[in-house]
Amino acid sequence: MEVILVNGSPHASGCTYTALEEISKTLIGEKINTQIFQIGTKPLSGCIACGNCRKTGHCTFSDRVNEFLDIAKDADGFVFGSPVHYGSAGGAITSFMDRAFYTDRSFGSRIFRLKPAACVASARRAGTTATFDQLNRYITLSEMPVISSRYWNIVYGSTPDEVKQDLEGLQTMRTLGRNMAWFLKCKEAGINAGVPFPKQEERIFTNFIRP
Repeated sequence: MEVILVNGSPHASGCTYTALEEISKTLIGEKINTQIFQIGTKPLSGCIACGNCRKTGHCTFSDRVNEFLDIAKDADGFVFGSPVHYGSAGGAITSFMDRAFYTDRSFGSRIFRLKPAACVASARRAGTTATFDQLNRYITLSEMPVISSRYWNIVYGSTPDEVKQDLEGLQTMRTLGRNMAWFLKCKEAGINAGVPFPKQEERIFTNFIRP
């Protein structure tokens, strides 16, 4: 089993990475493979509603989003991490998740369905809960079981060394890692025991506009 941890920070080894690394070490200790996926510093466009993903299963832009979708198919779980920028998730990770999750839903591949996921926010001071809530909307819209911890998945600090001093935050990350590992093992045991996945109904679309 493998969990992909997405680092939405432009800093490859910064505060968000420090939180994800703590989760990764815990998962490895639970015999779960991990991969930290860095979205990088190259520009990431927002969705332009071109519809290409609906036809091909890939975004029209050739960047880290498509690279992620290609490896996400084989992953068993996900953790999405972001720094706080102006009280919300960073622009790069927002564009990244908009396009990744929209591509999956539009093409109907359902890469993420019933795979456990968690979100992590990192900040010097404020905006963490708003960022945490924002990121969770992607996973709850995609039928992904949400893995929680003993507190909201938040770390504080301006530098990686400061994050390492946030003992409660790091404990929250370790608890999250253990809970993720436990869920994955329970899911595997259920599959091996013949427990079927939930039935999918044909999707119904409604809106508030009437002729």
